[in-house]
Amino acid sequence: MTETVTFASELMAIDTSNRGDPEAPGTERPAAEYVAEKLTEVGYDVTYVETGLRRGNVIARLAGRDPRALLIHGHLDVVPADASEWSVHPFAGEVKDGFVWGRGAVDMKGMVAMTLATARRLKRDGSVPPRDLIFAFLSDEEAGGWLGARKLVDERRELFDGATEAISEVGGFSVPLGGERAYLVQVAEKSSVLLELLARGVPGHGALLHDDNPIARLAAAVDRLDRHRFPLTLTDPVRQFLAGAAAALADDGDDPDALVARLGSLSRLIGASLRDTANVTEFKAGYRSNVVPSVATATVDCRVLPGREDAFRRETESVLGPGIETEWRSLPGVSTSFDGALPAAMAAAITAEDPGARLLPYLLPAGTDAKSFARLGVRNFGFAPLRLPEDLDFASLFHGVDERVPVDALEFGTRVLDRLLTTDTTGGADTAG
Repeated sequence: MTETVTFASELMAIDTSNRGDPEAPGTERPAAEYVAEKLTEVGYDVTYVETGLRRGNVIARLAGRDPRALLIHGHLDVVPADASEWSVHPFAGEVKDGFVWGRGAVDMKGMVAMTLATARRLKRDGSVPPRDLIFAFLSDEEAGGWLGARKLVDERRELFDGATEAISEVGGFSVPLGGERAYLVQVAEKSSVLLELLARGVPGHGALLHDDNPIARLAAAVDRLDRHRFPLTLTDPVRQFLAGAAAALADDGDDPDALVARLGSLSRLIGASLRDTANVTEFKAGYRSNVVPSVATATVDCRVLPGREDAFRRETESVLGPGIETEWRSLPGVSTSFDGALPAAMAAAITAEDPGARLLPYLLPAGTDAKSFARLGVRNFGFAPLRLPEDLDFASLFHGVDERVPVDALEFGTRVLDRLLTTDTTGGADTAG
C-alpha cells in the first residue's frame, strides 16, 4: 500500500468519536500523537497543543519562498458509529474491494492521510515550496470546532502567522455532469445555527383535562417548522454552479429546483444550498407516563444562507408562534470568490491528472473549520481532491453507514495535492470575501 492508504487505514482504526459533550475528555490525542510522530520522523518541528483534555492538535510549517502562507487543515475527530449497522467494523480501517472502509473515510481522515503523505514527501525531498505551507490537524470540528480551531485561532493565533488562504474538506470531489466529470470546489458555507426551543405549561395528572400541555404546544410548533419551506435564495456561488450545471445538462436553468432534481444523488447536497433549512434533531419532555410535565424542549439544527441570518430568525419565530421560548447559538457563514491564482492552480492540478475535467464552485450547506479561520481574514476553499466512481453516492457517506473511500481516489488526490502545493499561488493571496 502507498503511504496515503496506510495512513488512512491506521487513522480510521483510532476511534476519535466526538459525542458533542464539551465537558467530556476528547478522543483526538492518540490520532494527534500518530500524526506528530509521522511528521517528526521526517524532520518537521511540530507544535502539539491540547485545547481541552485529550483534545490534541498538531501544527507544522514548511518554509517556502514567500511568507504569505497557505493553510492546509483537517480535523481528526469523527462522528460516532454503531458497529451493528455496518458491514465492516467502523474502526477497523479495513482495506477491501478497492476501498478503505471506516468512520472518517470521507469526513475527513482520507484528506488527513493525503495531507500527511504530501507533507512528508516535501520534507523528505528537501522541497522549498513557492509559499509557506502550514499543516494543521485539528480536534473538535464535529462539535463546531469550539475546542479546536476556534480556540487555537483565539489563543494561539501566532501558529497561523502569514496565512492568507486555506484549503480543507468537502470540495474537490468529482461528480458526473452531463457526460463529463466536474469537480466541485467549496467557496462558501451556510451559517450553523443551533436553536433551542422551550415550552412551559401547567403540570398535573395525566387523567385530567389539560388545556396548557407544553408537549402538545411544542409538538405543534415543531410540526409547523418542519412543514415550512424557506424562500428560494440564490447566492453568487449557487448561481455559478447552476449556470455550469445548466450548460452541461443543456437546461435553460429557469427553474433552479427542477434543474437540481436532475442531478441525481447530488441533488440533496445542492438542493440544500438553495434555501435555509431547519431540522428538528432532539425532542425532550416528561418523566412519567401519568404526569403532564411543566416543560418540553427541542433542538433544531438550522443552516442559514449568508446574508439571511436576521430574516431567517424573524421568519422562524413567526412560524413557531407565541408561547415558544427560543435560544440561539450560531457560527457565521463564510464566502469567497472563485478567482485568483489558487483556484486556477486547482484547475491545473486536476486537469493534469484528469484531462477534460472542469471545476465548479458551490456552496456547502453544512459547516467546517473554515468558520474559525475566516476570523483571521483567511480566504477559505474546500478542496480535498478525489476522482470518484460515477455510481458512488458520495454525499450519503458523510456521517453515513459503511463510510468508505476508493483507494485509487486517495492516490489520485495525493498526486493532485502534491502538484497544487508546489505551484506558485501567491498571486491570488487576497483577503477573505
